[in-house]
Amino acid sequence: MLILHILGATVWAGGHIVLATLILPEVLRKKDARLLLSFEEKYERIGMPALLIQIITGLWMAYYYLPDPGGWFTLQTSLSVHIVIKLSLLLATVLLAVDARFRVIPRLSRENLTDMAWHIIGVTILAVVFVITGVSLRTGGLF
Repeated sequence: MLILHILGATVWAGGHIVLATLILPEVLRKKDARLLLSFEEKYERIGMPALLIQIITGLWMAYYYLPDPGGWFTLQTSLSVHIVIKLSLLLATVLLAVDARFRVIPRLSRENLTDMAWHIIGVTILAVVFVITGVSLRTGGLF
């Protein structure tokens, strides 16, 4: 379960880091939405299943380690704090993705590339914080 979760995180976070640091600067420099759409079309085939695997395994592990879902939100243990952080990051990711999918992408053009860029940067930051939070739980680190 943990290995699948980590593999999903690798694909999700890694893909967004590549997108934000290599693809996005070129898209903005050339003002060419097609470059972005081309990457997204290819990446989505592995990125979305990776996110789905993370959601399923993440909920599975949360339930395994803290079988009372009501206990997830107590913030009384390090585990419950991590679960709340992960669920909050997931909600923020979903909100950004839904906004991008239904508002930004259908009208994507040279004029609104910066709007899409902010969505990409936001999701990338959230993905990295997801990884940091997961590592923190396993290492007793930040939270």
